[in-house]
Amino acid sequence: MLSDISTTGGRLAVTAGIALVTLAVGWLLLPKAVRAGERTVSGWIERLLDGRMDGSAAGAIETLREGVPGSFLLRMAVGLSQLGLFALAAVAVLTVWGRFDVVVAALPVAENAVRVGGQVLVSALLLGGAYVASDALESYVADMSADSDRITAHQEQLLTRLAQVGLLILAGITVLGIWGVNLGGLLVGAGFLGIVLGMAARQTLGSLIAGFVLMFARPFEIGDWVEIGNEEGFVTDITIMNTHMRNFDGEYVVVPNDLVANQAITNRSREGRLRIHMEVGIGYDDNPDEAAEIAEEVLDGIDPIANNPQPYAIPSGFGDSAILLDLRFWIDPPTPQARWRSKAIAVERIQDRFADAGISIPYPQLTVSYPPETAEEAETVERVERIDEEADGRSGDRPA
Repeated sequence: MLSDISTTGGRLAVTAGIALVTLAVGWLLLPKAVRAGERTVSGWIERLLDGRMDGSAAGAIETLREGVPGSFLLRMAVGLSQLGLFALAAVAVLTVWGRFDVVVAALPVAENAVRVGGQVLVSALLLGGAYVASDALESYVADMSADSDRITAHQEQLLTRLAQVGLLILAGITVLGIWGVNLGGLLVGAGFLGIVLGMAARQTLGSLIAGFVLMFARPFEIGDWVEIGNEEGFVTDITIMNTHMRNFDGEYVVVPNDLVANQAITNRSREGRLRIHMEVGIGYDDNPDEAAEIAEEVLDGIDPIANNPQPYAIPSGFGDSAILLDLRFWIDPPTPQARWRSKAIAVERIQDRFADAGISIPYPQLTVSYPPETAEEAETVERVERIDEEADGRSGDRPA
């Protein structure tokens, strides 16, 4: 019908009508129609999932509707619709002016453009969906961690990152397949690259694997008071590669996870209390039972020391200069401040109470004695040396 118009005036009128309709539909009606359709679909999904979706699914829908991926997809839908409408209007105008041969010649280019555009659209949809799904996964893992005491903050962070990375890798592989990339050759190259990197970064990979082991073994958590090898302090962060600590001098210590997994770990916070050992010596002439009773009374009156189980003191051995009493008590909760304070108060008060009760705390002493025959020989030698010295003195006084 358009090609049957032969007059110039008719062609101009039809061209103007096509332009007006295209502008009206493309710039006014299409954006409103797309937004109305988006609202209709969102309302339908909300009604469908009403009462059956948790907070993470609701957050995903809200992100898709109002977030960056949703607005991007909406703009893309409007743009593609406008592009298709303008292309159709251009074909109509060329047909009116008898240049349909240009349309036929441009068909291969249009087909390639449509194919590339479809690939771009599908790729954008996949990547946008992966972005939205990663946010939904993060919300889901956070909700699951909040409802369970068995998932630590380190495990939550690690699970979230692994799920997001796996999702993005899957989306990336799918996009590469859409664009016709040879995945077989790519995977072979990635395998050789992985072998080379594995040989070059064995320690890094060891720390990475040790991070997974620590995540599942859970020997400590953030905030615990631990001793790892020669390092002691509070755990401030646990990453996939390192364990971060702050020692009692205020220093920031980073320990690779492979070293953490290969050393003895002492967690002083795990049981919620900590037993302290102290030793005090009393004289051999003092009564050990009386001293132990006084020490237990002193320990009972110190605030940082727990009353259950009760502190106790027992004679534990014979020292070089004293009878040794072993003092054992618990602090609850276990903190370095409570340990130092309880020890300092115990030393000060036990010393005062022992002094009041007449119980001595001896310091190391050394007694030297000789056998009888050795003593006589030493006395004879000393007498001879003294006679020689006196003789030398008298000879020195004679005039030359």
